Amino acid sequence: MSVGIVELVPGEPVRGSIRPPGSKSLTNRALLCAAFAKGPSTLLGALNSEDTTVMVDSLRKIGVNVETQDGGRTLRVDGSLTSRETSPIELFIGNSGTTVRFLTAALSALGGNYRLSGVPRMHQRPIGDLVDAIAGVIEGSIETESSEACPPVRIDSHGWNGNEIRVAGSVSSQYLSGLMMAAPIALQTTNRSSEALKIINIHVLGELVSRPYVEMTGSVMKSFGANVSVNDRRDANDQESVTVQIQSSGYQGLSYDIEPDASAASYFWAAAAITGGQVTVEGLTPDAMQGDVGFCEVLEQMGCKRVIENHGITIIGGELKGIDVDMNAISDTVQTLSVVALFASGPTRVRGVAHNRFKETDRIGDLAHELRKLGAEVEEHDDGMTIHPPTITDSFSGATIETYDDHRMAMSLSLAGLRIPGVRITNPACTGKTYPQFFADLERLISRSHLWSNQS
Repeated sequence: MSVGIVELVPGEPVRGSIRPPGSKSLTNRALLCAAFAKGPSTLLGALNSEDTTVMVDSLRKIGVNVETQDGGRTLRVDGSLTSRETSPIELFIGNSGTTVRFLTAALSALGGNYRLSGVPRMHQRPIGDLVDAIAGVIEGSIETESSEACPPVRIDSHGWNGNEIRVAGSVSSQYLSGLMMAAPIALQTTNRSSEALKIINIHVLGELVSRPYVEMTGSVMKSFGANVSVNDRRDANDQESVTVQIQSSGYQGLSYDIEPDASAASYFWAAAAITGGQVTVEGLTPDAMQGDVGFCEVLEQMGCKRVIENHGITIIGGELKGIDVDMNAISDTVQTLSVVALFASGPTRVRGVAHNRFKETDRIGDLAHELRKLGAEVEEHDDGMTIHPPTITDSFSGATIETYDDHRMAMSLSLAGLRIPGVRITNPACTGKTYPQFFADLERLISRSHLWSNQS
């Protein structure tokens, strides 16, 4: 839908149930494992979005057969890849962090000549820690074209020739996840001059952000037959850290079911919290692989009720209060929480998310700027923010909200319009990155139409 503005219409408390589309994180992980597996795979419940489309397109360019069915919700993947010695293959990865980080690691392990580039914002997002980690084991070369160690990335590789890798974990857990998924490829690659590897150890240097995503990666790898273990350890400074060990067993094709997206689910649970309603998200339980189901526990701390059933999780809105919370493990839901915090009594302090400044946009500074438009006072900190909501409801004001081409800014901040008249979201089409049907699904859930316009 090519429109410039969407405005939600305030109304009654939101009540209903919904099943979000498949997880972007799981879809792209499963795609990568299936692409390098022996035998075909079928991925059921996959997400069809910009992020998954650029992954599929890139895999096809390197020789993977990917067939789409059911509007992209079913993917049939047959890789059977061998390393390449051809002229550079150009891969466009848009603004998909998972795609550029996972493929950078995987293709360096496979071997071949590649260049990965994206949209201008992608060329501002750091990837230097991953490139440095790969440079220590690659038989060939890997480099960024940017002096700031951002994409585009150039790879000219004959695979990996070392079994000890060290990577920083404080900017993105996707660096570690990419190396983990690449390791079975390196262990199976046979075109290197060096002796074949039998085991790879990946050591995280310092803090590891978003740990649940690493556990998710390990779980997907195991489903596809990889031998992987994630182990806690203490580094030389006696700080908690992580080592991952991968042994020489490759990926095997299979049929794989993908969970609904828990990050997307956070918006619907938040709708219940903001309006004092009741919303069930189907297909997710506390045992889900995605750590973002933990957002429900944060809402509980704020005064909501969480009801766990076999088919899903329900949030029932209550009297909201501000909290002090470390969201390192569920940092993709910080923007969602910030909107809930607007309607709480007392301030909400968010900690542990310094790495959010390096996402699709600065999800601390830019988020704070937009929240202030809605009447909040916001203090920025090195690791997060403190949100002081308006003291009285009359202090709320409508505003035109910039989204910075960030899908999560658009989806989360639109929820303020469930209570505040006149909240206008620019460039709502940016939700296509992970959830193209978000506003249509939200419209069905709240049982009233949004206002669409081409005017700013």
